Amino acid sequence: MVFEGLAGKLQDTIKRLRGQGRVTEKDVKEMMREIKLALLEADVNFKVVKDFINKVSERAVGKDVMESLTPGQQVIKIVHEELIELMGKTQSKVSFASNPPTIYMMVGLQGSGKTTTSGKLANLLRKQGKNPLLVACDVYRPAAIKQLQVVGEQLNIPVFAMDDKTDPVVIAKNAVDYAKKKLHDLIIIDTAGRLHINEELMEELANIKKTVKPHEILLVVDSMTGQDAVNVAESFNEKLGVDGIVLTKLDGDTRGGAALSVKAVTGKPIKFAGMGEKLSELEPFYPDRMASRILGMGDVLSLIEKAQEAFDEKKAIELEKKIRSMQFTLEDYLDQIQQLKKMGPLNQVLGMLPGFDKKALQGVELDEKQMVHVEAIIKSMTKRERINPSIIDASRKRRIAAGSGTTIQDINKLLKGFEEMKKMFKSVSEMSKKGGKGLGKFKMPF
Repeated sequence: MVFEGLAGKLQDTIKRLRGQGRVTEKDVKEMMREIKLALLEADVNFKVVKDFINKVSERAVGKDVMESLTPGQQVIKIVHEELIELMGKTQSKVSFASNPPTIYMMVGLQGSGKTTTSGKLANLLRKQGKNPLLVACDVYRPAAIKQLQVVGEQLNIPVFAMDDKTDPVVIAKNAVDYAKKKLHDLIIIDTAGRLHINEELMEELANIKKTVKPHEILLVVDSMTGQDAVNVAESFNEKLGVDGIVLTKLDGDTRGGAALSVKAVTGKPIKFAGMGEKLSELEPFYPDRMASRILGMGDVLSLIEKAQEAFDEKKAIELEKKIRSMQFTLEDYLDQIQQLKKMGPLNQVLGMLPGFDKKALQGVELDEKQMVHVEAIIKSMTKRERINPSIIDASRKRRIAAGSGTTIQDINKLLKGFEEMKKMFKSVSEMSKKGGKGLGKFKMPF
């Protein structure tokens, strides 16, 4: 889960305040002390923490809060609003040229994920109707050009490259001419990085900027480096001038120091966040949604968007009918697993649910590796076996086990779990008809 360490501490702190009918100045001070420690442990910039705590404290001990009917809720609302403010108020979108092509220049240190992010961004904006061209301007790192070409091939997006002895400024200029001829309305330039910021790197980037006049310079930083990411962002902005920041590896960042500091320190908005290794896992950054996730309020809008992308609406209506009529088969179950996987890692998806924490999953077993085994088992069955699992006898189980690289015990576990899930669906359906609610504790068949 994104910012798991920070989120857990903040949620525990505000939980104690949530239902209080009376909040004293002493309560607010104690809460602020705990929030301050949580933020500093998360590697948030000290000055940013100090300003944040002062703003929240000032508002939280005000007359409107102290005399409110729900002062605990009011303080939480203030913390939420100030977190949003800290990360940039509203979503900051990339701009497009009124006279195409639009040019984005990707900059950052070596190892920050520039090349992959260039491909991810091209892929994301292609879905919005753009016709992107990727440009390989990193002529120093071994196989950098090849890496971008591989990314381009995987996404079916063209890559403009020249000999690795060519001046990157010449490559960028020729790429713009090429894009105009081929009617590409978007150019994404993957520039060279260094292990650390130096004059040579900055001079080269400044020359590319001067020659092609990019509409936006996007700085790619590794969120897991915390304060280092913020320092890098500050240096690049001072020497080159950046328009926005892309935080990579945000899915693996349990602390959150970079995301919570970088906007306040540099004044530049976070525009995108890398949420996984797949080339589809780049998302627009929404400060309000991220603040809600951190405080355990969920991120229902992102969850809905992911579901709309992954799930087939027609299939969903058919599935609901099947569940109600008890005709849900292993074939349907396989289809659901495959659609669920498109939404991303399960812990990320569940982290978008309001009030989610690890304790919420005590009655449900979720194991993504087991999902792979389940897929393999079901794919090793015949269509008839998937539709009617009751015909799967001992010899069929041996064949399925051999075909899926699993054991007969794994198959028995899946079949038993699937039958239990069908019974649960039936009971939920019956309860909903009677106006009841609640699933109780159940075990997923993976």
